[in-house]
Amino acid sequence: MARPTRSRRVCTEPAYDQFIPCGIAGGDRVLLTLDEYEVIRLIDLKGHTHEEAARQMQISRTTVTEIYQSARYKLADCLVNGRPLEITGGNYRLCDGGEMRCGGCRRASHLPDDTTLKGKGETDMRVAVTYENGNIFQHFGHTAQFKLYDIEDGKIVSSQVIGTNGSGHGALAGLLAQGGVDALICGGIGAGAQNALAQAGIQLFGGVQGSADEAVQALVEGKLLYNPDVHCNHHDHGEGHSCGEHHCGENKNGCHGNNCHSGN
Repeated sequence: MARPTRSRRVCTEPAYDQFIPCGIAGGDRVLLTLDEYEVIRLIDLKGHTHEEAARQMQISRTTVTEIYQSARYKLADCLVNGRPLEITGGNYRLCDGGEMRCGGCRRASHLPDDTTLKGKGETDMRVAVTYENGNIFQHFGHTAQFKLYDIEDGKIVSSQVIGTNGSGHGALAGLLAQGGVDALICGGIGAGAQNALAQAGIQLFGGVQGSADEAVQALVEGKLLYNPDVHCNHHDHGEGHSCGEHHCGENKNGCHGNNCHSGN
């Protein structure tokens, strides 16, 4: 059975959805989908990178690249061959103005002040940390809380602790995406959860231990030590073991290698 395609988040519907060349049109109309329109708007008009567009649309960077290539071909076809263009359809969902801080969102401007998330500048982001008693909880899939930090102009401007309500590995990435999270700091994390985060456009900083506040500050300063190859399968551990309680690679502040084991 084919895997269902993830819907693409679109900030708002276009103000103009049909374009017809002057004179005689040169063929059938070209249909540009709304997700293709959104990728063109974000990359070509707003100047976002493919990774930034992926994060805003809550899809993978590879998917953004595929959509972008398709959209550019259609626009070239219209320009070169004089074909009319219509923007319609596609696998998308409209932003509700509060699920992610996209910046310049017309929907967000109509929400009450207490529910509107601030727009992001070039350096602004929201960081989540697996959280327990002030420290980074070491099992992503078992965390009962996340601490969210809003960063603006290179400074932490606010933070809040949220519960996961017992969500499992697969649902946690969706919870973070709904909260507008751009990056996650955690200890051990499995491959499936890493894939889910990548699909949601959330950057991962794994294999980190210690104070949550200090880790986020280090990230802001570009000094965070993390393990880009972290992979922890808690089923490999003995009963009661918490990944990150041992020190397997102090330079990375946490686990490294393909699996995280307390033994050598």
